[in-house]
Amino acid sequence: MNYLYFLYIEFLAKHNIPQLFGDITFYVIPCCIIFAALLIVVLALVLFERKLLGWFTQRKGPNRVGFWGLLQTLADAFKLLCKENITPKGADRFLFNLAPIIIFVPVMVALGLIPYSSEFTFMNFQTNLLIFIVIGAMPVLSILLAGWASNNKYSLFGAMRSVSQILAYELPIAFVILSVAVLASSLNLSQITLAQSSAKGIFGWFGIPCFIGFVIMFICVIAELNRCPFDLPEAESELICGYNTEYSGMRFAIFYLSEYALLFANALLLAVLFLGGYLSPFGKYLSPMIFPPEIGSILVYFEQAFWLFAKSFLIIFVIIWIRATLPRLAAFDLLKFSWACLLPLSILNLFLMVILKYLTGGGYV
Repeated sequence: MNYLYFLYIEFLAKHNIPQLFGDITFYVIPCCIIFAALLIVVLALVLFERKLLGWFTQRKGPNRVGFWGLLQTLADAFKLLCKENITPKGADRFLFNLAPIIIFVPVMVALGLIPYSSEFTFMNFQTNLLIFIVIGAMPVLSILLAGWASNNKYSLFGAMRSVSQILAYELPIAFVILSVAVLASSLNLSQITLAQSSAKGIFGWFGIPCFIGFVIMFICVIAELNRCPFDLPEAESELICGYNTEYSGMRFAIFYLSEYALLFANALLLAVLFLGGYLSPFGKYLSPMIFPPEIGSILVYFEQAFWLFAKSFLIIFVIIWIRATLPRLAAFDLLKFSWACLLPLSILNLFLMVILKYLTGGGYV
């Protein structure tokens, strides 16, 4: 972000604002941008999914509040704000209130690790891929606390199902990430993105040589998000509402919004690891070709963010499509599928990527 930093300091200097103010606010502003953008994206994703599910199942979906139902999610948020927050008798009040906070905070940190363009990365560490995976697994702690602190056996059953499910699907993800790290020779998300750059565009993405790993991680992400057909922790027909049965009002809304925030964050990660991240599918950016150089050199960063978001929403579209298509798995089948199928395939995929790296040095295009 050095380029953006110098632009920002230069802008402040023109208005006689000291550099110290810029050094402080330059890192505060991105946090505010992430939080504001996250709220907007989550509200849009809720409406996006409800509209798509209505289309897939030949229903209208939200269409009453606002034009084409665009204000429905705002109306739902206002309704939850007005509802009373109830704490069950016998619940651990401190942990019961702490659980929704724990699940939301890691998502914001994870989104800060994603490279949105070549010059727009909030936190760029050499091992930010590992940091993302560690932070992305933290919400399971919140789910476990919510189920245990609720003093409700159904909530506890839902929480324990979630823990066993995430543990089962974390191992295949770890081996797939090692496969990507082998191809890119790095655990830095920006370096992984640049390792997929090619004049042939889409044919340089890791999703082609590591297609098996892409499919495995895609399935594991769905399982970790507790979405169909892996939504056992929230099986309404068996557990009422799972780990968040006793939550109401905004505390329930935070759990609900966090699920969509995690969906967005994991879709971004999949796009970075296997679909070239912010890279253009054509091998070159269109902005410098369409606009004059002084404008195109700036718009190229927005184009990079556009490609990243377009790939992410394509992944989200497929996840929603699967939810409308496939039935829920049984608990035993869900765990057996991971341990007996995905884990051996992920190890095989790592072995194949090591051979590919050895034979070609990564130059498989």
